[in-house]
Amino acid sequence: MKTFLSGKYDRNNALLSIFAGAGGIEAEDWTAMLLRMYERYCSRRGYKTKILHQVFGSPSPEGVIGIKSVCLEVIGEFAYGFLKKESGVHRLVRISPFSAQHLRHTSFALVEVLPKISLKEEIEIKPEELKIEVFRASGPGGQYVNKRESAVRITHLPTNIVVSCQSERLQGLNKKKAMEILVAKLYQKREEEQKKEISGIKGKRVSAGWANQIRSYVLHPYKMVKDLRTQVETSDVESVLDGHLDKFIEAEVKIK
Repeated sequence: MKTFLSGKYDRNNALLSIFAGAGGIEAEDWTAMLLRMYERYCSRRGYKTKILHQVFGSPSPEGVIGIKSVCLEVIGEFAYGFLKKESGVHRLVRISPFSAQHLRHTSFALVEVLPKISLKEEIEIKPEELKIEVFRASGPGGQYVNKRESAVRITHLPTNIVVSCQSERLQGLNKKKAMEILVAKLYQKREEEQKKEISGIKGKRVSAGWANQIRSYVLHPYKMVKDLRTQVETSDVESVLDGHLDKFIEAEVKIK
């Protein structure tokens, strides 16, 4: 399998981000489900994961709190190589647990996977190009709200790229993590501008909606997970959502 992972950064750790598409609590709940799926997959592979930043959604009438966006650090050999082609729009079809009429609902979420790159290795960032802000880490409310301004938001002024980190208790550590995310995004932008073919790094930003999905997860009226690029499919949706992604990822990494 690793013979297929020969990209420049395939051995690196990965930064996996998930963004809820349009649809409010439905899409936010789907984002939370995808986060759990990837955390379970990484755990099975022996990778360590850490949430660097997340923005929670609004509570549903049932008290369910979804996620608007989240950035997950994945630490382990070939983490980026195995996860890079998970980038794209993931579509869920199910009977809505938030609908009193039990209506079928379609939700979308966008997954973005970037390699973690050393600051000195690729990108030069000047201090005067950065706007650094501190704020209180967000949470779902109540006892989970951080009272200290330890979270860090960094804006790269020349590109207007904004990154955040709130996972650490110390402001300095959050700044370091945020800089790592910024480096990955600047590397991605540079490759896009130079039009170089770097496997697994998106050539353009796609919207989390129809016509852009790479994989569909259907829970109703039948059960099926199907990858639209490799045509790999299974009816064992629960297993896939529990992190059993190997058959999909093995097919993906073989794509040139």
